[in-house]
Amino acid sequence: MTVPAAIEEQVRLAARALASAGLVHAFGHCSARLDATSFLVCAPLPMGRIADEPGTAVPLDGALPDGVLGEVRIHREIYRRRPEVGGICRIMPPAVMALSAAGIVPAPRHGIGAYFKSIPLWNDPRLLRDDAAAAGLADLLGDAPALVMRGNGAVVVGEGLPQAVTLAWFLEDAARVEQSVRAMGLDVEAARLSPEEIDARQIWSGGVVERMWRYLTGEML
Repeated sequence: MTVPAAIEEQVRLAARALASAGLVHAFGHCSARLDATSFLVCAPLPMGRIADEPGTAVPLDGALPDGVLGEVRIHREIYRRRPEVGGICRIMPPAVMALSAAGIVPAPRHGIGAYFKSIPLWNDPRLLRDDAAAAGLADLLGDAPALVMRGNGAVVVGEGLPQAVTLAWFLEDAARVEQSVRAMGLDVEAARLSPEEIDARQIWSGGVVERMWRYLTGEML
């Protein structure tokens, strides 16, 4: 199929931005929905090294195309269940990873963390390279914007890939704050935003995504 050039470029930009922000290393991948039946996943390379390499269009049904990483099944299962999702990031952020090793996920403790009211924990460090495991992870994600995988990074989704990249950065910042709160020995319940505060901060108006996308990709545009 013919993939729009703008989507190809967006996926490449997202991949490099995630790498530049330290949210992925040699491993990780991102994708953007193409239509109701397919999505485009980035080239199977270290994301910071992706230049003009094209992504691969992946159908929601049938076998994965040749050369596509096995964990791309995660993207497929999420797109199947969440028609509103237009972008997905599979990331390896260090603070999220450290907390996840102890079975801890970030709680909403500051403005950026408020975008994650509740984060599911996939309590299995193994790679997801079969359909059943990928389906189980997508089911656990439910309607949340992110899921943390114990000792194995995270999956973040958005209405589009720029929003997913934005939330990936927000998730790691929430994990940074979580680490600091715990390191200082503060009361973890007292240092949590109230439900009203969370709802008040979960807004996307005012160019939230646009500013973060420009911040993360500015030197690459």
